[in-house]
Amino acid sequence: MRSLTDLAEEASNNALSEKDIEWLHLLLADWQVLADLSAADLVLWLPTDDERFIAAAHCRPATSTTVHVDDIIGLHLPVAREVEVRRCIATGQVVKSPSAYWAGTYSMQETCVPVLHDGRIIAVVTRESNLSSPRLSLGFESWTMNAADMLCQMIARGEYPYDSTPSVTAHGVPRVLDGVIVIDENGRVEHMTPNATSCLRRLGIRSNVTGKILAQEVTNVVGDETMIEESMPVVVMGRASWRTEITAHSSTITIRALPLVEGRKRLGAVILTRDVSEVRRREQELMTKDATIREIHHRVKNNLQTVSALLRLQARRSDQQGVKDALSEAERRVQAIATVHAALSQNVDETVDFDEVARSVVRMSGAVASTDHSVEVVTVGSFGTIPADQAQALATVLNELVANSVEHGLADRDGRIEVGVTREGDSMVITVADDGLGFEPGTPMTGLGTQIVHQMVRGELNGSIEWSRRDEGGTLVTVKMRVEQD
Repeated sequence: MRSLTDLAEEASNNALSEKDIEWLHLLLADWQVLADLSAADLVLWLPTDDERFIAAAHCRPATSTTVHVDDIIGLHLPVAREVEVRRCIATGQVVKSPSAYWAGTYSMQETCVPVLHDGRIIAVVTRESNLSSPRLSLGFESWTMNAADMLCQMIARGEYPYDSTPSVTAHGVPRVLDGVIVIDENGRVEHMTPNATSCLRRLGIRSNVTGKILAQEVTNVVGDETMIEESMPVVVMGRASWRTEITAHSSTITIRALPLVEGRKRLGAVILTRDVSEVRRREQELMTKDATIREIHHRVKNNLQTVSALLRLQARRSDQQGVKDALSEAERRVQAIATVHAALSQNVDETVDFDEVARSVVRMSGAVASTDHSVEVVTVGSFGTIPADQAQALATVLNELVANSVEHGLADRDGRIEVGVTREGDSMVITVADDGLGFEPGTPMTGLGTQIVHQMVRGELNGSIEWSRRDEGGTLVTVKMRVEQD
């Protein structure tokens, strides 16, 4: 699919500047409003070197039947229709065709709008209405067409689109179908659709507001304890191209203003409304759920730390070395799991940035299992983000492997343990290498720690693990796994 820039370069050797392209993109980002108010297709035409016009963008209305069923981007304007487009460019004025065109089985009315930027016309927008199809029954009258005409005049003067136009891709942004109000230069309501009336009723405005100042009516229903956005007054008065949300009577309405101007003279504004009460309620439920999940992880972490403290206390009270060692190992394993829950309690997602967790776990494992000798534990590489279930299993595996290297490989010497990780997409390879005594090939590994590692790697991580001797001395453990994707 060719982009707007590609089509501009294809159309002419005198390509549009980056600022021209940005202006056109700004127009295209918001022209659905104009298409719906006009109940017409909008087509952006760029002049070509061979004195033709090529369609660079197309927008269909949601308030009427489209004129162009098939995709027309990349096609040339029919020669018979070029006269009005050329007159539009020559005069710099909005040009309405004097008569309708016959297009197959329906008639079409066309309006040509010059797109002015930096004092020159860079493109033409045609507004094409299917006269054979009645507009949808939305309470629309001729005033919506008048508002569209004002916006077209602003395009011809380089006053629309607005530099401060908000993103129209955000969830809950109001559209023409959701409700339209037209106010005059003093903020008085001139016209409104039934959907807009319903939105105001949700806020508690029950009376007919036609002829009244909209900002005053909204202020009367907003309680003193209600949080009001700073942008609300200028948006409701139609003085700024922005949007705001108003909450009253357990309802939330989002409002967006499109000021209508002529130079420095204010002509009024088009106000778009949308009831987003249900959307915001669900968002609040999700926020509450996220907070609850974080609190659960925080409490689990605290409970695990309590268990760890009890195990440590019990180990100190025992007179048998074997019991002390077993309780210390259990404490270390509980602490590894608690570290993961501590990370989860800071995150709204059920995923963990495992790098800090890994550093905490291997540092703790090296310290708790440390002998009388000096052991350095380092991590190399980045684990990235890992799902919570895999994070708990991997933390346990790293804890056991580092502790095993300290207690067995480096039991009677100083040494170094290096935990390395290589990740490509969802494939991850983790290595734990020490420069200790190593092990004899064929020696059975039946210890509890080894059994835990085997079970976690093969069961929880769906991976593989391999022990091998290092040529320079010591042991190398390689774990291969795949990170689960959402």
